[in-house]
Amino acid sequence: MQIRRTLIFILLALAGGSLTVVAQTSKPPKPNVVFILADDLGYGDLGCYGQQQIKTPNLDRLAAEGMRFTQFYAGSTVCAPSRAVLMTGQHTGHVWVRGNAAGVSLRDEDKTLAEVFNDAGYRTAMFGKWGLGEIGSTGHPNKQGFDEFFGYLNQTHAHNYFPSFLIHNGERYPLPNVPQREEANGAGYAKEKRQYSHDAIVDKAFEWLDWNAHKPFFLYLPFTLPHANNEANRDLHDGQEVNDYGDYASKNWKTPDKGQAAMIARLDRDVGRLLAKLRKLGVEQNTLVIFTSDNGPHQEGGNDPDFFKASGPLRGIKRALYEGGIRVPFIARWPGQIKAGSVSDHVGYFGDVFALACELTGQPLPRGLDSLSFLPTLLRKKQTPHEYLYWEFYEQASRQAVRFGQWKAIREPMLTGKVQLYDLNADVGEKNDVAAAQPALVKRAVALMEQAHVPDPKWKVPAPK
Repeated sequence: MQIRRTLIFILLALAGGSLTVVAQTSKPPKPNVVFILADDLGYGDLGCYGQQQIKTPNLDRLAAEGMRFTQFYAGSTVCAPSRAVLMTGQHTGHVWVRGNAAGVSLRDEDKTLAEVFNDAGYRTAMFGKWGLGEIGSTGHPNKQGFDEFFGYLNQTHAHNYFPSFLIHNGERYPLPNVPQREEANGAGYAKEKRQYSHDAIVDKAFEWLDWNAHKPFFLYLPFTLPHANNEANRDLHDGQEVNDYGDYASKNWKTPDKGQAAMIARLDRDVGRLLAKLRKLGVEQNTLVIFTSDNGPHQEGGNDPDFFKASGPLRGIKRALYEGGIRVPFIARWPGQIKAGSVSDHVGYFGDVFALACELTGQPLPRGLDSLSFLPTLLRKKQTPHEYLYWEFYEQASRQAVRFGQWKAIREPMLTGKVQLYDLNADVGEKNDVAAAQPALVKRAVALMEQAHVPDPKWKVPAPK
C-alpha cells in the first residue's frame, strides 16, 4: 500500500512538471491509535522490564516489535488524576482533577485527547474504567469526545469484577452476576459469579473494532486489571478477583499472589488477542499501539508488591512520588515506523500523549498545555526534551515532586516541607538524598515547584509558613 501511494505521488508530480509533492511521502500516514492502560501495574511487573515469576509473552513481544521506554511517567500516583493528565495534557499542578475525590469531573472547557481525534475525523471509543465523570455530568465520556463508551464510570464501581451492571454510554447494562453486597455505585462483590467484567469489556471492544476498523479510529482501553477489589478484600479477604488462577493455581504462594499473577496473565493474554484482531482486520500496519499503566503497583487486596518485585529497581509504590509510584512501563508499536526492539531513555509523561495526538493528526497544540510530542523519539529523530516534569498529590499527606534533567526532588508536605534530592543517573532507587550537598539544585527545584503549582480550592494543601 505504501509503495503504491508513493508511485501515485510520483506520477502526479511528473504530470504537473514538478517533483515537489514527492516530499510528502516522507511523512508517516495518520495512524489508527490504540491506547491500552493497565490499572496499578508496576514498572517491574512485565517480563520485558525484568519480571521473573509472572509470564507476559504477548507484552514482551509487543516490546520486541516496538519501542520500550525506560523513563516514562504516569500523570499521577493514583487513578483519576493520572487519567485526567492523560486526557487533557496538563500536569497535576494545572489539571482540574487532581485526586480521587468523588464528584469532581472534567469540565466542558477541558479539551480531551478523544476530542483531538474526533476533530480529525477519527471514530473514537473507550472500553474500561473512566473515573472522570458520571452520567449527567460534564465529564461523561460521551461529552468528552468518545462516540462509544462501555465499562465503569467511577473507580469504586471498578473495584468489583463481578458487578450486576456496567455502563453503556448513558445507561446501565445488566450482567448476570448476583450480588452478595452491592452499593448504589456498584461497589461490592458477588454471591454468584457468572460473568467477569474484564471479559465483557474486551468482547465489546472487539465487537466495536469489527464495525469501525475500516475508518481511522482511536480506541482507548483502560482495563481494570490488575487492580484489587477493596470491598471484597475487606469482607472476604479475597481482593484479587479472577475467574481462575490458571498456570498459577498450583504455586505454593499466598492466594492474593496467585490472583495478582493470574490477573496480569489475563491482561497479557488479551493484549495478544488484540494484536491478532488488528492483524485479522488488516489494520495492523497502520495502527500505533501503546501500552502502559496508570501508576505504580498496589498493596491492596492482600497483594504483596515485594513478592514480585513489582517496582523493579525503583523505590516506592502507588501513592508515593518516588519513582516506583510514578515511573511506569511504556511500550509503543507501529510496524514500519517504530524500529523493532528499540529502547528509549526519553523522559516523558502521560501529558505528552496529547501533543503526540495533535502531531499525528496534523492539528496545532492548544496553548497553555504541559505537553510535548514524543513522535520524534518514536521515529528516531531529534527530540526536544522537557525542561522539567511535575507532580503533586493530596491523599493522606500532601507532597510534590519535580524531575529536571537527571535530578528528582520531592517535598512533603507540599509547599512547606523539607526537600529531598536524588541523582537518578547514579541512584535510580532514590536511596541517597543529596540535598544537603546541592543547595543550588534544591533552590532550582523549589523554584520549579512554585512555578508549576497553581492553587485550586478543591484540593486542600497546608498553608505556607
